[in-house]
Amino acid sequence: MKRASIKDIARIAEVSVATVSYVLNKKEGSRISEATKKRILEVAKSINYTPNKIAKSLKMNKSKLIGLIVADISNDFYSNIARSIEDEAMKLGYTLLIGSCDENPEKFKKLTELFSEQQVDGMIIAPVVDSDEAIIKLINEEYPIVTIDRYLKNVSLPGVMINNFEISEYICDHLVKKNFDEIIYVGYDTELPHLLDRQHGFDKRITESDVLSKKILIGIHNITEEVHTKLKENLDLSKKTAIYFSSNKLGIAGLRYLIDHNIQVPQQISLVAFDETEAYYLFPTEVTFVQQPLVDMAKESVKLLDDQITNYTNNGKRVTFNAKFMERSSVI
Repeated sequence: MKRASIKDIARIAEVSVATVSYVLNKKEGSRISEATKKRILEVAKSINYTPNKIAKSLKMNKSKLIGLIVADISNDFYSNIARSIEDEAMKLGYTLLIGSCDENPEKFKKLTELFSEQQVDGMIIAPVVDSDEAIIKLINEEYPIVTIDRYLKNVSLPGVMINNFEISEYICDHLVKKNFDEIIYVGYDTELPHLLDRQHGFDKRITESDVLSKKILIGIHNITEEVHTKLKENLDLSKKTAIYFSSNKLGIAGLRYLIDHNIQVPQQISLVAFDETEAYYLFPTEVTFVQQPLVDMAKESVKLLDDQITNYTNNGKRVTFNAKFMERSSVI
């Protein structure tokens, strides 16, 4: 007969393996509720669980593993910040497990479950649309979590982000001062709060100006195809026009369209794009872009997570860094 395991207890009690481990090993300072502890102990008793003393003797109090869930590891922003987080985590003795959920809430949920089974000490996450349920489950299990780049509107979690609203205000003001006939905002059709902050910052400033504007909103799938179609429909080269691409993926797709159609930057079109990426340096004109302080964001996210893991400190602190506007030659 198969020996009952802590995975069996976790499955029946509907909690993470890490939570079961905390309770059965009576770890000091864990923030698991009394009701959850009681349920776990009752399940353990009902299935005649007996600990494997050899495995237990080999197991440290903490795994020294942390999980990182990003939206798309192939994106320069996330791959660069993942490297910085790994460097900072290693300084504190942690090994980093990385998962890419591809903006898919089901894949996001599976990654949280996988990391939980690996008994990571905590997770740094970039929430995706409809990931609230999986995150709230982790919160209810009192799991150490830190958000990075993104945040949840209705849930208080420690997190790290940039001043998305304010930097978009600044970009809009900068473009308005250049006396363009028209300014086009290219963003996402999304519910993600940090991207809406960028859009709303632009909206606020453009409505206070006399400049004509257009807003192009793209889905998260088939980005290149959609950007090309929308630019073909909306660009009027007879006007002095500027485009603000609110992410690096949108910016790269836009640059490809301009190259494919021999549209000169900045002679025919001026543009600003978000984030620094190697792709911008392949473009004939130096691209004006928004630079995020990736190393500072990584350091702070690891610090906030380690505070929860080591000191059991979770005050919902949300740290906002200022992005930098890097003016180059793509705007005249």
